[in-house]
Amino acid sequence: MAGSDRATPAPTAPASTPAPAPAPEAVKILIAGGFGVGKTTMVGSVSEITPLRTEEPLTTAGLDVDDLAGIEEKRATTVALDFGRISIGRELVLYLFGTPGQQRFWFMWNDLAIGALGAVVLVDVRRPESSFAAIDFFERRGVPFVVGVNGFHGRHPYPVADIREALALPEHVQVLLCDARERASCRDVLIALIDQLIDAAAGAAAS
Repeated sequence: MAGSDRATPAPTAPASTPAPAPAPEAVKILIAGGFGVGKTTMVGSVSEITPLRTEEPLTTAGLDVDDLAGIEEKRATTVALDFGRISIGRELVLYLFGTPGQQRFWFMWNDLAIGALGAVVLVDVRRPESSFAAIDFFERRGVPFVVGVNGFHGRHPYPVADIREALALPEHVQVLLCDARERASCRDVLIALIDQLIDAAAGAAAS
């Protein structure tokens, strides 16, 4: 209106758009070990998504191939891989790949290991020899790993020192007691591996 002394409102500055949060770092981890040591159970226990499983029923055709001594209750087996995911805080996501345990599927380990920064080797103390191949595999390839001793039925009858000696593990390889059925227990094993990888990276950067 002409002659009006009403002040013209000052223009407002456009609201600033918050910067997007950085994408979390993605790390590939293998869950390995012998036949029937609990790999599928561990991936399923800790995964925050519905895990991908490639289990098939055990049949009489495999009786002469698969050694079920000590795991007579086992009814299915992984024939390709297990896959799951877990976030460690907001900055780190672990992609978990469970390897098949039977010897006739070991040829897949080389492909699954591509891009993996570390591994968890699960051990059943009733059959420790079933995980020797996995330990040898990662040692030969220089892939850092920790050993998770899966306490079936929640029991751990042997101390860590005895298990380390039985597996002929060097001192720098961590041996951790765990229960593959419990999410918190599996998460602790994975965190121990990640801490080891971070320490190794920091040491390499400082040298």
